[in-house]
Amino acid sequence: MTGERDSVRWGILATGGIAASFTADLVDMPDAEVVAVASRTEASAKTFAERFGIPRAYGDWASLAEDTDVDIVYVATPHAAHRAAAGLCLEAGRHVLCEKAFTLNVREAEELVALAKEHDRFLMEAMWMYCNPLVRRLKALVDDGVVGEVRTVQADFGISGPFPPSHRLRDPAQGGGALLDLGVYPVSFAQLLLGEPSDVVAKAVLSDEGVDLQTGALLTWESGALASVHCSINGGTPVSASITGSEGRIDLPDGFFFPEHFVLHRDGREPETFSADPASGPRNSLKHEAAEVMRALRAGETESPLVPLDGSLAVMRTLDAIRDRIGVRYPGEAA
Repeated sequence: MTGERDSVRWGILATGGIAASFTADLVDMPDAEVVAVASRTEASAKTFAERFGIPRAYGDWASLAEDTDVDIVYVATPHAAHRAAAGLCLEAGRHVLCEKAFTLNVREAEELVALAKEHDRFLMEAMWMYCNPLVRRLKALVDDGVVGEVRTVQADFGISGPFPPSHRLRDPAQGGGALLDLGVYPVSFAQLLLGEPSDVVAKAVLSDEGVDLQTGALLTWESGALASVHCSINGGTPVSASITGSEGRIDLPDGFFFPEHFVLHRDGREPETFSADPASGPRNSLKHEAAEVMRALRAGETESPLVPLDGSLAVMRTLDAIRDRIGVRYPGEAA
């Protein structure tokens, strides 16, 4: 991928808030080099480039996709544009890290995975939670049976808003609604621990535009495990999670997907707190995700074992199932 070079050369596609956060972390990493940025307008790309000291700014996506000096493109558009943007880059021979939700629906996600395989390119959903060191430790503990057999998972992510109808979170054309923007975290958390559910039940409150303002879903597994997940763009929630097993419970307080700590409770024992290593950096750091991408590229891997493509497809199938139950359709999707 990078030959004898030590650094991985990144291109940034889109210039919004998450693109800025990721780029700020990248430019602080000695083995990463941000060499180009693209937006729909040259002015926006130039402003972003000047902010972060990026040498090349493009006013269209294709120019970035065709820039052979770029190893990998980080796609940070709203999710309605992920299929088009990531697909363009894969077809041009770029590796891709694509923001979550991976795409609007599983059909688009399957198309991206097929393109990555056809062109032998690396592709990963930017599910930074899966790369977080403390979340990885939690998963290892659960996999090792520290709470016994998992019985229930609870997770929520709600923000208070309110958002006007013109906001992207309420725009069907941009894949608006709570589920794809926020609900992807609770669903991904449950599936990190339990895999793909066998059944999905869901209810939602929809906006006048037809997107979900808040959604609650009950996921079930053949093992008898249950997961209760909730997301909202019209009410702030604790953004917490818990895992209950046959022999104990793990609680993650505020910000479960980038935890500062979690607490293990087991019968007959004092609660045990597991804290993030201060050396790992701020709890909201995206560097772990970037580091995993660059490790995989240097190893010649086309996907990450931490965020495998099959797992991203499974999450998209669950999100599709929830949307089917609550009646949310986006423009261009079959009724």
